[in-house]
This record gives sequence, structure tokens and C-alpha cells, in this order.
Amino acid sequence: MNLPNILTVGRIFAVPAFVFAMYFLDGSTARFTALAIFAVASFTDWLDGHLARSWQMHTEFGAMLDPIADKLLVAAALLMLVADGTLPSLHLFAALIILSREILVSGLREYLATLDVKVRVTNLAKWKTAIQMIALALLIAAPAIEPHLPGTTLCGLVLLWMAALLTLWTGSDYLLAAVRHAAAADSREDNRS
Repeated sequence: MNLPNILTVGRIFAVPAFVFAMYFLDGSTARFTALAIFAVASFTDWLDGHLARSWQMHTEFGAMLDPIADKLLVAAALLMLVADGTLPSLHLFAALIILSREILVSGLREYLATLDVKVRVTNLAKWKTAIQMIALALLIAAPAIEPHLPGTTLCGLVLLWMAALLTLWTGSDYLLAAVRHAAAADSREDNRS
């Protein structure tokens, strides 16, 4: 266990703490506590990757656990925002797009790994993640700060939809890579027959 992996594990442990704050605490206390947990966990997403690259501490354990931790945090935030009504009606589709992409990309990464293919994370995917985390942070805090800062909810929803659209775009990179490599693998298999 190195420091980047400890940060990743910490992010996983932050998920139940976040859900507890959103579900069991009341009013502004719930929102600001959940926001603090979410913000720290989101920061560790960047920090563990940065430290792993800077200190050359890449491990198979970290490579496997990091995307799981990210997806758990995002899924928990989206589900809690849906449960408490912050994401009503049509905005549920943005959450559904984001969650569906996360599941699809996980499956595609696993499939591509069986072919020894790695799809690098693009800068656009990094921007998608940043916009998504800012949107979720705004939406987590919105009920507590909207009376003092009108437009917070709207800003969070606009950013969430931007993240959803970028999610579709960046998810297509993984899908195209999988289709391309699957077709090549099938072609090689046919040639052997």
C-alpha cells in the first residue's frame, strides 16, 4: 500500500460517509457536510493519480481500484440527488446517461484488457470529469446556498448536462476502440480457421 492507493481506498470509505450525511443529517448541516466529504474525495481522485505519476508508484491494485472508487462516488452522489429531489423529471436523464456510460466504459475496459489494448484517458475525458464533479458539488450544496446565491441549482444542472453530453462523446471513444479491436480479433480468428 502506497500513498496513492491509500487515497483511493479513502475515497471508497468516503462514499458511505457521504451517503450518511445526505440521508441522516438535516438541512444545511447535511448539505455542507456532504459537500465537504465530496470535495475532499474528488480532490483525492486528482491527487492519487498525480502522485502515482510523479512518484512512479503505479500498481495493478491502484489501476483496478481507482476507477471503481470514482464510479462509486459519482453514482452515490447522483443517486442521493435523485432521492432527495434535487434532480427531478428530465434531469434524471443526465444522471442516467452518466451512470450508463460509467457501466459501459467499465465493461469495455475489461474487454479491451483481455485483448491487451489500453485506451488512454483523453484531455476531453478529464474535462468531463472536472465539469461533472463541479456540477455535482453545486447540486449537493444548492438547497443550502440557493437562498443566498440564486442560480446555483440552475448552474449545477447546466454543468451536469454538459457533463452528460461530454460523457456520450468520450464514451464513444471506448466503444469505437472496442468495436475496432473486436473486429480485428474476429478477422484474425477467421484467418486461422
